[in-house]
Amino acid sequence: MQLGNLERSIMEALWRQPQGVFAHDLAAGLPSRPAVTTVLTVLMRLTNKGMVSRERVGRAHLYKATASKDVLVAETMRAALDEAGDVVAAVQRFVGTVTPEVAAALREALEGQSGSTR
Repeated sequence: MQLGNLERSIMEALWRQPQGVFAHDLAAGLPSRPAVTTVLTVLMRLTNKGMVSRERVGRAHLYKATASKDVLVAETMRAALDEAGDVVAAVQRFVGTVTPEVAAALREALEGQSGSTR
């Protein structure tokens, strides 16, 4: 799932505040200082995408991330591979650029996946 710059900034802020945040406070804390109405519009889009939840608190809503950063990263990687013309070449090129720690994590994930499908 691709996120625009403001969507990503909002999600980063929500991940830093798992207890939730009000749109006004969120807007005030973003480096670009967008209008609260702009932040509310983006929050509604993220809610519709299933990435954010909102809970009524008094006259306002408290917004929380429903999807972890790991979920977003994994979805982004899957989407990138879906776009590749040659998946094998793309994976080989990617694997050739990763650190030993990432390579070990990939091996572990693949071993776990093959063990669960037997």
